[in-house]
Amino acid sequence: MKREGTSRPHAGPSLLWLALVHIALFVASLVAGSLLRHGSGFVTPFSPPEAVQQFFASNSEAVRVSAFLFFASSVPFGIYAATIVSRLRFLGVRAAGCYIALLGGFAAFGAIALSSLYSWVLSVPEVSASLPETRALYFLSFLSGGVGFAVTFGLLAAGVSVTSHFFRLLPRWLVWFGLVIAVAGELSVFSLISYPANFFIPVTRYLGFIWLIAVGVSLPNTIGTRPETSADTDQG
Repeated sequence: MKREGTSRPHAGPSLLWLALVHIALFVASLVAGSLLRHGSGFVTPFSPPEAVQQFFASNSEAVRVSAFLFFASSVPFGIYAATIVSRLRFLGVRAAGCYIALLGGFAAFGAIALSSLYSWVLSVPEVSASLPETRALYFLSFLSGGVGFAVTFGLLAAGVSVTSHFFRLLPRWLVWFGLVIAVAGELSVFSLISYPANFFIPVTRYLGFIWLIAVGVSLPNTIGTRPETSADTDQG
């Protein structure tokens, strides 16, 4: 026989919906930037300086709209980070991993926001007219949204995964998946000294999308019923 305890849900927004809105806005920023470009091929900060300047000078509208949507994607991500830490504490987690996740989540939110704002400034004609300013701002945007995001997202994934493992809140495969993403995120720091390590940045970002959704679905939202203990049986 089981005795049902009180079951109450966590007071907070849906992690799944926050993840989906974040991803949708991110994808929209890529699509809008691609559709609004005037036949110009995409350039990286490592492209020839003149090509970089020409790209931003010719595609101010595409850059502005893309930056707007990218900035918008940071908002549900930041709320996701705050909500998941609140959920972990609600479920009884009292460990440093919660605060590591909070640090990583808020720092990743800031990295997205800064990257998008740097990009928005590049849509200003007076800025893109200057080659040194264009290169400097593009590198700042690239680094913030690249390695800056990947390293801090790795901290979020690690904090959530480790605490969820010890408190048995997530399936084992999802814990290990989160730890793989966390390792990839931290390895991306080597992109600052070796260009091939940039490979870890898209790995962290796109696998991170899957992880955000999976955690949003799997992490318990309520403190559920518990089986009756032998002591309860004796007292009954």
